[in-house]
Parts: sequence; C-alpha cells; structure tokens
Amino acid sequence: MRDRYEFMAPCHFGLEAVCKREISDLGYEICKVEDGRVTFAGSMDAAVNANIHLRTCQRILLKVGEFKAVTFEDLFQGIRQIPWEDYLPVDARFWVTKATSVKSKLFSPSDIQSITKKAMVERMKDHYHVSWFEENGSDYPVRIAIHKDVVLVGLDTSGESLHKRGYRKMVSKAPIEETLAAGLIKLTPWNRDRILVDPFCGSGTFPIEAAMMGANIAPGLTRDFQAMQWENLIPKHLWKEARAEARSRIITDLEMDIQGFDIDPKIVKAARENAKRAGVDHLIHFQQRAVHQLRHPKKYGFIITNPPYGERLEDKEDLPVLYREIGEAFSRLDGWSEYVITAYEDAEKYIGKKATRNRKIYNGMMKTYFYQFLGPKPPRRKNPNEAK
Repeated sequence: MRDRYEFMAPCHFGLEAVCKREISDLGYEICKVEDGRVTFAGSMDAAVNANIHLRTCQRILLKVGEFKAVTFEDLFQGIRQIPWEDYLPVDARFWVTKATSVKSKLFSPSDIQSITKKAMVERMKDHYHVSWFEENGSDYPVRIAIHKDVVLVGLDTSGESLHKRGYRKMVSKAPIEETLAAGLIKLTPWNRDRILVDPFCGSGTFPIEAAMMGANIAPGLTRDFQAMQWENLIPKHLWKEARAEARSRIITDLEMDIQGFDIDPKIVKAARENAKRAGVDHLIHFQQRAVHQLRHPKKYGFIITNPPYGERLEDKEDLPVLYREIGEAFSRLDGWSEYVITAYEDAEKYIGKKATRNRKIYNGMMKTYFYQFLGPKPPRRKNPNEAK
C-alpha cells in the first residue's frame, strides 16, 4: 500500500477557502484549490479522518486518474490506463454513480458512464484473467467530472453526502444543508464564548452545527461511510482508532449561549429533537417566537440566519414586510453582528442598511448572497495577571 494518495473534497461554490483551512488544520497537504473543490494528499488515514472530521465538504473522493479526453475513444483508453486492480478486488461491485461534464466535447452523462464501466471491465479482465465479474463483494462507486476536456476520476469513500450527519430526521420546508451552514458559520468570527441567535432556525441546523463546533463533536462521528467496506485499502482498526480519538476530544463541561427561534411550533419541536440526536440539546435554547419579537439584553452577539426568500411566487409579496421586520429587530440589538443568507435581491433595501460585506454562495444551483453586517468588536477582556 502506498504512503501518499490524493483526495478530492467537493464543496459549495464560495466555501473553498473554508474547506481548505479545515483540511490544513487536520494536517494534510493541500495540492490544489479550484471552484467547488479542494484536492489534498495524505496516506489512507486521510480518507478516514476527512470523512469523520470535515464539516464543510460534500464528500471525499479518492483520486485514481486525471487525463484529457476529447473523444469517447480517449475516454475509454484513459480509463483503461488506470490501475483499477490496485483499488478494486476481483469481487468488487463497481459502477459510475455520477458523471458531470462542463465546457467539454464529451457531454452525455449516460455515455460517459457506460464507456467508463466497459473500460474498467477490460482492464480488470486483463489483470484478473476472468471474463465475467460476479460483483457480489463490497461497493466501489466511481464519480467522473469532466471540465474543459480534462477528466477527473474518483472513488467515492463517503457514500451518502457528508451533509447527512444523522441527526436531522425532521426538516423544515427549505432546510439549509449542514455542510453549508457549518461553512457559513466558519466565515464569521463567531466562537463558543459569543452569543449566537438564529431567528429563523427551522429544523435547527445553524444552532446545532454551532453547538457541535463549540463542543468539538466531529460531524461524522456516528455515521457510516462507504470506504468502511474497503478492507483491501483501509484496515478496520483505522476507523475504530479515529472514532475513539474524536470521542476523546469532545468538550463535555461547556456552557454556551445559543438560541434558535421559529414561528412554527412544530418546527421548534423538530429542532429540539434534532439537537437531542446530535448530543447538543443542553447547549441550545429553542423557542417559538416571531422575528418582530426578537430582543436580547446583552451586547456583541451574532445573528446567523437563513430567512425565507420567496421560493414560491405567492410568498414573494410578503418579503418586503418580513425583511423590514428583520431590519427593525437588528436595530434593537446593541453592537451585534448579523449574517443573512438569502436569494432575495432586495434584502438590504428592506433591512434598511448596507451590508459591510456581501459574498456570493451557491446553494446547489441557486445563487444566494451572504450579507454580513459587522458590528463593533467587544472590548478585550483584561487579563487578571496583567500589571495594573
């Protein structure tokens, strides 16, 4: 087994820098940062630790090939050149689970998928000297991404997307993905010593992700991953040891001021249940409350929220009133910083103030804006040991 592999971490467009920082913090070498993807290198334990610990990427792909292809023959030969026998045992079940193509001559996903499978079979036939594969062993799903005729080939180590932490059983109408919520929190200077309020908490994603960060609970601690089946590549003990280490890092004696409000009592109840499953219900106060009731006596807190932005046409006419109420609520908070992700382009107009910063973030295919209204920094706490 080699000591160095390359891995690809797809992430939301606009969160590449956050994802890169997370990977660097784990101690792995960054190879390349592109739109919507960070490539890094490490031994096979990197796949284990990245899946368990990374909060902001969608999945972890083991990179097995990269080449140029402008014809289907190029694609076939390029796939056939990959040493699949180094990754797939003879009984492996393998298929192309997804193929994407952007600005490339090859653009039919179904053709890309079928040609890739044929080329893999031909390579495996030559190596294993068999004409038929039972495919009754572990699953090895393949992902192909073609951009400007360059083909990237990866094995999906994660399986289900990493936003599926396992705690969110009940969701609101327009939930924000856990990976996106975590990334947006990491774009702010919030830390566990600061107040955090989400006045449109829905199923609780922002408060729960913040509480998990504060308590140092690894997001993938309690879920399974595709590569757990790949004992030919990753010994089982690596998963066991990584989970044990992650558990040992959890901060148990912790108090935080995190609050989630929503106008819908059923959704508030669901948020409480989700927080309980995530192991952070003792760190968050959820309450049924409309945004016009938002008040807080303390200074220097944070709002991080995903308010409605009129996905349905009939809701759009309610938005000016709602965003005015958001602006009035913000004006009652003393020295707070507010962060709002929305696709509503008149958000600043009705909130009634210009954002300090505005960042474009793609939520799936939807273009949204992360408006950042920065408040003053709190005064530095005096160190009791400092000379007076």
